[in-house]
Amino acid sequence: MSIEALQGLARSIRRRSLDAIYHAGSGHPGGSLSAADILACLYGREFDLDAIAENRDSRARFVLSKGHACPALYATAASVGLAAADAANGLRKLGSPFQGHPHVLDLPWVETSTGSLGQGFSAAIGMAIGLRHQGNPARVYTLLGDGELQEGEVWEGAMCAAHYRLGNLCAIVDYNKLQSDDLNENIIGLVPLAARWRAFNWAVAEIDGHDIPAILAALDAARAETARPSVIIAHTVKGKGVSYMEANPPWHGSVKLSDRNMADAFADLGPQDTETEEWRHVGRA
Repeated sequence: MSIEALQGLARSIRRRSLDAIYHAGSGHPGGSLSAADILACLYGREFDLDAIAENRDSRARFVLSKGHACPALYATAASVGLAAADAANGLRKLGSPFQGHPHVLDLPWVETSTGSLGQGFSAAIGMAIGLRHQGNPARVYTLLGDGELQEGEVWEGAMCAAHYRLGNLCAIVDYNKLQSDDLNENIIGLVPLAARWRAFNWAVAEIDGHDIPAILAALDAARAETARPSVIIAHTVKGKGVSYMEANPPWHGSVKLSDRNMADAFADLGPQDTETEEWRHVGRA
């Protein structure tokens, strides 16, 4: 998929995420918007979608450890054909498989349920260990929030993954500098973040998390690293693409989007691209 197509996919993810939150009357827009470019690169180039759809053993495993950003995951699935185009509009509805955090029993392309921060990362590490024991070359990817890194479980997991030299594991940190109430630095600071991961013997890439070529290059480097786990620290903007949400803590979550909010947001994001078959067959080949 071209850079332009990936940018269009990210725009679709943002628009569909907001649409889902609007119909639900609640949700987490800020961290969904900040993760859109990362998800576009993963599902638009890195992953073999046919393998995911058919649940093949060779599929890449993806764990959304920051489970509250599930509107973006559901929007991604709708944009690439893993779910119906309007499926995400069932977000948080009674009886819907698209609940406020991903649920493995409801959605076949979700590898594990997440929500309690830190646990998704641990599950991803377990998957990577299991695949190695099976002799399966499939890779595991997990997306963490930066506030999530304040959980001690994350650093226990980081130590474990490095000890077992899990070259089949790639963690991505959505480093938007904000969490539910305030800036990270005002709650529990994370700086120097890259140095901390390096101290745990991870291969570290630090990038602009909205720069599509930079994301792709970091994913290529992680795939080439076979002797230790990789982490991509993606510097992002919470609420990216919507001017009144960008770097604005109240838009983290538990918000009800008004008609005016939606009109202003969609004006910022620009028109919806026409879906193409390219989005539905976007394996790396």
